[in-house]
Amino acid sequence: MKRVNILDCTLRDGGYLIDSQFGNTAIKGIIQGLTESGIDVIECGFLKDEPHQTGSTIFNNAAQLRPFLPEDRRQASYVCLADYSRYSIDNLEPCDGTSIDGVRACFFKNERHKVIDFCRGISDRGYRLYVQPVDILGYTDAELLELIENVNELEPYAFSIVDTFGSLYKEDLQRVFYLIHHNLYSGAKIGFHSHNNLQMSFSLSQEFIEMTQGLRSVVVDTSMAGMGRGAGNTNTELVMQYMNRKFNSGYDINTVLDLIDNYVDGFHNEYEWGYSIPYFLAGSYSAHVNNISYLSTKAGIASRDINYLLNRIGPAARKRYDYDLLEKTYLEYQGAICDDSDALNTLNAAFAGKDILMLLPGHSVTTHAEEISQYCRDHTPVVISVNLLSQDYHIDYVYFSNKNRYRYWKNASHFSEYKKIVTSNVTTVPEQDQLIIDFTRLIKCGWDQLDNSGILLLRLLDLLDVNSIAIAGFDGYSRHSGSQNYMQKSMEKTRNTMNAEESNKEIRNMLEDYMNTRNLDCPVSFITPSYFESVIKGDQL
Repeated sequence: MKRVNILDCTLRDGGYLIDSQFGNTAIKGIIQGLTESGIDVIECGFLKDEPHQTGSTIFNNAAQLRPFLPEDRRQASYVCLADYSRYSIDNLEPCDGTSIDGVRACFFKNERHKVIDFCRGISDRGYRLYVQPVDILGYTDAELLELIENVNELEPYAFSIVDTFGSLYKEDLQRVFYLIHHNLYSGAKIGFHSHNNLQMSFSLSQEFIEMTQGLRSVVVDTSMAGMGRGAGNTNTELVMQYMNRKFNSGYDINTVLDLIDNYVDGFHNEYEWGYSIPYFLAGSYSAHVNNISYLSTKAGIASRDINYLLNRIGPAARKRYDYDLLEKTYLEYQGAICDDSDALNTLNAAFAGKDILMLLPGHSVTTHAEEISQYCRDHTPVVISVNLLSQDYHIDYVYFSNKNRYRYWKNASHFSEYKKIVTSNVTTVPEQDQLIIDFTRLIKCGWDQLDNSGILLLRLLDLLDVNSIAIAGFDGYSRHSGSQNYMQKSMEKTRNTMNAEESNKEIRNMLEDYMNTRNLDCPVSFITPSYFESVIKGDQL
């Protein structure tokens, strides 16, 4: 028995691009050619609860596939994919050896308990059971182990690592493989289905083949010319060449090249797939490709805009596709773009050569008032208060990038007394003594708290010719009983205090990024205690 099987999924994964309408001639030609090439497993399409149409690779039962399969099967196995939520197992007749011999059961994590009976139905009908959990990175170790324990009772033919969003790195693949290998029924193969969002699909497939030697028989999913939705899949021809060169596997590459010339290239002339910057972003965020397709239709949208929007909608939403949420987030983002050249010129004239004191609302602003006052006496800085109107200190400017804080303080009787710097996500309506800065020029993606006000103000100061920056009240969060994170209890945020360690780590990483990429060559210092002091001092994290 071969240790490494190649499973070609062109007729199934490639079907996403063309609504599964390959045409009968192409379906028969592709299956015949792949069989002759020596490919081990050929995925012929989908099993779905809908009528089979001429020329489609969507089938309702196994009998409908018989006309497409060759009389001489050689060593090939034929399978279809059945999505648990879209197929009734009652429509599948018992396996009699004249049609497909395997079914790949596909399901989302929230269906993992219900799918067991579905999988049992496949095995009970005599088919090889392939278990295909969507988005393997979306499982915790405990959830994955629970699934494997339930699946082991069925003694599946194979269990696959499915990189649904093309987000896997080598260390992810290694971790997930060994977790599955050490716990999966010993007679099962382990499969790998990848997408090429990060340009690593072929590399990861090689890594998977190499790392599993002597441990498991494996199945590597591929498609001809990488044909598949979005960034596409691992290329069949590349893996065949690799297997021939490394293991003398004897695959007939010329036959597959003929199939690409005769069938796949015709589709490629009309439909697009393969690596692109938007699909790279989808892989980076483990985002469904439909989000990319929707956003890419926006006139004038840039890659950095897509980067922000995927970051902003959050991990749960981006794994699905909520077009209403995308539209709402997009419109809010568009509303934040403004021309701030005059405002920047005004600030540069006011701040050039000056020492700046950033006064954030951490509790240390109260407990270390004397140190702050002494610094002001020694340096006479321009004092910028962040999301806070405090009458305990002389304030030259109030900076707002938090819409809720702005709305709260706007009702204060002394609000009009201060000059204000406001980012455009808060408001784009100019008022007296109010300078509006384009929010989009200050944000950087990659963090949930990408709009942290302290970090955004530092990035703004990086655009101006200031002499030095001192920081007070940038304390970090604590969840200890009785601790106070803000100078005013009313400012406490449940989310940050409940996840204090996670919030601190992320802000620390953002501050480190700022220090490593800043344009301005001026000293930055903390004058009150802070969880983030070591970043400014250059200590190792």
